[in-house]
Amino acid sequence: MPTTTLRTLSGLDEKPAALGDSTVILIDYQNTYTRGVMELEGWREALDAAADLLARARAAGAPVIHVMNDGGEGTPYDVRAEIGQIHPSVAPAEGERVVVKQVPDAFAGTDLAELVDAAGHQDVVVAGFMTHMCVTFTTASAFLRGNRPTVVAAASATRPLPSAGTELTAEQVHRSALATITDLYGVVVESPADLG
Repeated sequence: MPTTTLRTLSGLDEKPAALGDSTVILIDYQNTYTRGVMELEGWREALDAAADLLARARAAGAPVIHVMNDGGEGTPYDVRAEIGQIHPSVAPAEGERVVVKQVPDAFAGTDLAELVDAAGHQDVVVAGFMTHMCVTFTTASAFLRGNRPTVVAAASATRPLPSAGTELTAEQVHRSALATITDLYGVVVESPADLG
């Protein structure tokens, strides 16, 4: 039986965003995810893809918004400490805005919506850590507020998770999250080179 997505049933298109007509939202590329208890599988490869995405976005003149999660002092998400800082390979350039959030949806309780609206693009390109959490919830929120998200799979990563007495691999969690996004909330491309 052929699979039909909710996007198809809703008449939504499958065309990936073009960087020159998009705002790029880079989520939680913090040192948090490169070591210790929250180290993600495949973080190096995802950061390499994110650096490629960032370079392409800057070359296209796309507005870039960096997001970081603040879990408070002494946590792996302490933005005041080195562990909570954005990784140097995708560090914000002068003039690029940084949004600090405290929940998985980067629009909740922040000025991200105002920044996206001020940038003037309906299309947003989203990538980051973790695929199943902040990438998915921010993408869904962007969709629900009327943006048209495209998510870059190779520039996102996550970790293994328990589920109903079994353990899902990081790749299974990653792909499942991307499938949720594909079903309704956005277009998923594999790499930055796949963007229109």
